[in-house]
Amino acid sequence: MKNSAKSLLVITLCLSFFGSKSFSQDENKGTYIGFILGKMNYQGDLNPNSFTFSHSKITTGINIRQSLNRWISFRGGFAIGHIDAADHYNRDYLKTRNLSFKSTIKEVSIGLEASLLDLSTSHFTPYVFGDAVLFHFNPWANDMSGNKVFLNPLSTEGQGLSQFPEQRTYKLTQIALGFGFGARYAINQNINIGVEMIQRKTFTDYLDDVSSIYVDQNVLMQAKGAKAVEMAYRGDEIPGGLPYPNHGEKRGTPSEMDWYYFFGINFEIKFSAFAQLFKGFNAENSSVLHNIRCPKNVQQ
Repeated sequence: MKNSAKSLLVITLCLSFFGSKSFSQDENKGTYIGFILGKMNYQGDLNPNSFTFSHSKITTGINIRQSLNRWISFRGGFAIGHIDAADHYNRDYLKTRNLSFKSTIKEVSIGLEASLLDLSTSHFTPYVFGDAVLFHFNPWANDMSGNKVFLNPLSTEGQGLSQFPEQRTYKLTQIALGFGFGARYAINQNINIGVEMIQRKTFTDYLDDVSSIYVDQNVLMQAKGAKAVEMAYRGDEIPGGLPYPNHGEKRGTPSEMDWYYFFGINFEIKFSAFAQLFKGFNAENSSVLHNIRCPKNVQQ
C-alpha cells in the first residue's frame, strides 16, 4: 500500500508540474473527469431558509465534462448527498409542530456549461450552467423509540387514501431543473480545480413529507395504523404540546415547491491524463518507485 500511494503521489505531481505553463487554443479542449466534494441542504416546510452551512450534510459526486469549444461544454454527472431538517430549528410558531425528517438524495444530471473567459489564455474562468436532473429521495424520521421509519408508505397527509381523493401519493423518483455557477482554475492543460454552487428546483413539495393539511386521525389510524398517526403530528411529544389537529388544519405550504442545494470543490483531470495516471499507478514496482522521476508516459 505504501508503494502504491507513493507511485500515485509521484505521478500526480508530474502531471501538475510538467504541464505547459501556456496553453494553445485547443489544449483546454477534450473530455474531463471531475470529482466533487461538498455540502448539501434543502429548503422547504421544515427549513424556510436557502443554503446554510450550519444545516448542511456531506455530498460527493463524479462529473464528466466534454469541452465543445473554448466557451461551451457538455456536462453530466452523478451525485449523492444527505439532507435533514427539524422544527426544533424552525421559526418559533412552527416549533410546536415538532416534525423532522432525513433523506438521502441520489441524482443524475446532464446539461450545458458556458465559460465567461477563455481558459486557454487566462488560466481562470467563471462559468454558469443549466442541468436537467433525475433524482431519488425517501424521507424518514426516528419514532419515539428511536426506530427509523420511512414516511412515504404511511400516507401522513392521507395521500392515496380513497377518503381523501385530493391527496395524491408522491413519487420518490422525480425530475428537477438545475442551475448554478462556479469558477475554475487551470493548473495546467491536464488538471483544473474549482468551486461550484448548484441549485435544484424540484416539482414536489414532499422532500420532507410535509406539504398540505392534517387529515382525520381516526381515518388515518384505520387505514395505516398507529405509527402513521404518530409520525403525522408530533407536537404532543413535547412538554405543553397540543393534541392532534382537526381534519383540514394547515400542516404545510403546498404552493411552494422544495429545493435542494449543494456547494462543493471540484477537481478535474483530462481523461487521457487520468488513464495515464491509472496505468502508472498499477505499475507500482516500475522505475517510478526506484528512481523517483516522472514516468515517460506522462511527461510533456
